Amino acid sequence: MTKKVIVLGEIRQGELRNVSFEAIAAAKKMADGGEVVGLLLGDNVTNFANEMICYGADRAVTVEHPNLQAYTPDAYSQAVIRVIEIEKPEGLIFGHTALGKDLSPRIAAKVKSGLISDAVDLENNSGEIIFTRPIYAGKAFEKRTIRGGLIFATIRPNNIAPLDKKESRTGEITSIDVDIKDLRTVIKEVVRKTTGGIDLSEAKIIVSGGRGVKSKEGFELLEELANLLGGAVGASRGACDAEYCDYSLQIGQTGKVVTPDLYIACGISGAIQHIAGMSNSKVIVAINKDPEANIFSIADYGIVGDLFEVVPLLIEEFKSVAVS
Repeated sequence: MTKKVIVLGEIRQGELRNVSFEAIAAAKKMADGGEVVGLLLGDNVTNFANEMICYGADRAVTVEHPNLQAYTPDAYSQAVIRVIEIEKPEGLIFGHTALGKDLSPRIAAKVKSGLISDAVDLENNSGEIIFTRPIYAGKAFEKRTIRGGLIFATIRPNNIAPLDKKESRTGEITSIDVDIKDLRTVIKEVVRKTTGGIDLSEAKIIVSGGRGVKSKEGFELLEELANLLGGAVGASRGACDAEYCDYSLQIGQTGKVVTPDLYIACGISGAIQHIAGMSNSKVIVAINKDPEANIFSIADYGIVGDLFEVVPLLIEEFKSVAVS
């Protein structure tokens, strides 16, 4: 039986990412009545500890150091490994984010543990933790378990529902001092390319464009629809290669993998590389003037038409619904 599971809370632009709360819910399944400990790393992170407790962590541990202000694999590895030595958990869960994908294999190798990455679900079968993860670009799923040592996993955002937030939850908050030293990487400056606010990998609604959008100006139409729906804008690699938008918006096998509640594909043909990044979306709406476009083969709803005619109609309709 798993008794203690540590969850790394990931802070981005002054807020805890939603995947941190989803990881707590996953840890609750793993612990099965045991203890879930939230872990926060940074320069000034104690104020986030209560939020992790409100979302289900039994208590929280913080490691604060100037070298943890910005993520570097060396500094974060030293901090997490020291916490593992002190807390001696049976399980550790990260979000399957850029940080989680970079940090988790480093730590797993150092503590000689197996790692199950990109899990979309898990179950506790009488103490045996069974993870489900996609394979073959999302065409199939496999079940994996770790039979010995630390149970170490990353979970894909938007797949495991977080627990309800309860302000009445309370728990102990403790601090651990770690001597962060011998760093091979030092962050001098962080230059961000921002796409507007909502994190693409955690967005519940995504309006995505392909080569059919034709220009940077065409993406402004998609941004209007996304803003109206409270969603984010994504893109196919073809649109990024054509310089209609920044590569930070790319969804697909060589871009971000997303699983929103609603994915609206505008002018996207449906290349297998793009489908690999969004095929597990809960509802897919495709807008394309080519009735033979491959995107329709995976769409729940398809609209055969010119996106420059269809999207303005959708914007008008959503505006009228919002007003009424």
